Amino acid sequence: MDKPYTFNNDQMNGIVEETYTKIIKECENLKNKTNCPNEQVVALLSVIASNFTPIIDNNMS
Repeated sequence: MDKPYTFNNDQMNGIVEETYTKIIKECENLKNKTNCPNEQVVALLSVIASNFTPIIDNNMS
C-alpha cells in the first residue's frame, strides 16, 4: 500500500494556507453577493470536491 500524500511544512505554510484563505474569502463573497445560506455554500463546495474524487468502478469483482 502506498503512503498517503501529505503536504510538507513549506507547502502548508505557503500555497496550502494561501489557497485555503482564498477559498474562504470567495465563499464569504458569494454569501454576501447572493445572500445564500451556509448550506448552499456547502453544497457548492461538495460539487467542487466531487471533481477531485476518484471514480470507483463497482463492476470490478
